[in-house]
Order: sequence, then structure tokens, then C-alpha cells
Amino acid sequence: MIDVQRIARRALAGLLFAAGVGTAAPARAPQLAVLTRIETGQWQLREAGSTAPARSLCVSDPAILLQVGHVGAQCSRFVIADAADSATVHYTCPGAGHGRTALTLETPRLLHLQTQGIAGGAPFDMDYEARRIGACAPKAIAAH
Repeated sequence: MIDVQRIARRALAGLLFAAGVGTAAPARAPQLAVLTRIETGQWQLREAGSTAPARSLCVSDPAILLQVGHVGAQCSRFVIADAADSATVHYTCPGAGHGRTALTLETPRLLHLQTQGIAGGAPFDMDYEARRIGACAPKAIAAH
């Protein structure tokens, strides 16, 4: 007798593997159209409806904005939507969590960023207005 459920599970696993969903890849920024339009420099992220101080971030590569819930983590990314002025990406960071980020570009210096997921075992859900405020501050040189 044929086990239809087992065959279906194996077929789905094969499709996911072939599509790269089941594999962890090195963090490499997807080639998203919106990222090419975002200016690099010092950005300020202000959470909508919050009185908390704004978060400051030096953006040398706009792809960093895709995973502000996991800055610096090695994550694989899956592009859900890609347009000239918006993008949605799901990312997975082995051992650190996962997230989903939607970017909407207003201008090359102003964007709306919505991100949610799990970081450090806890959920996060943030809605930011991100604004470029200037060049990144030069790194201080340590005296010997």
C-alpha cells in the first residue's frame, strides 16, 4: 500500500531544499531594487508611537536595514517581495531567531521600516521611521 502522506512530505522537503528554504546560506544581501536607492550614512530609527529615544545606526550597506532585530547576526534571507520602492524579506539566524522586515522608501533619505520576529527567545514587533541624518562618525583612533 502506498503511503501518500509520506510521499507528500518527502516531495515537499525536496521542493523546499531545491528552493533553498531548508538550507542556511551565508548572510548575503539579496539584490533588492529598493536597496540601491537608499543612501548610506548615519540613520536614525524612531519607533512609531514611542517616546523612547531614537536608535542610531551607521549604514554602510543598506542591507543592514533588513535585519535591525538581529544586527550583526549571520542570517539567511528569503525575498518575499521586491519593487523599486519597497521590499519584504524573511530572514533566519540560526541560534539567534528570525524575522520579517518590510521597507517602504519615501525618499533615498527617508523610509518606513516594519519588522517583527523572535530575538533572544522573545518576540519583537517594531514600526520605525528611518531618516538619514548625515555621514557616519569617523571611528575614534585609540591612543597607544
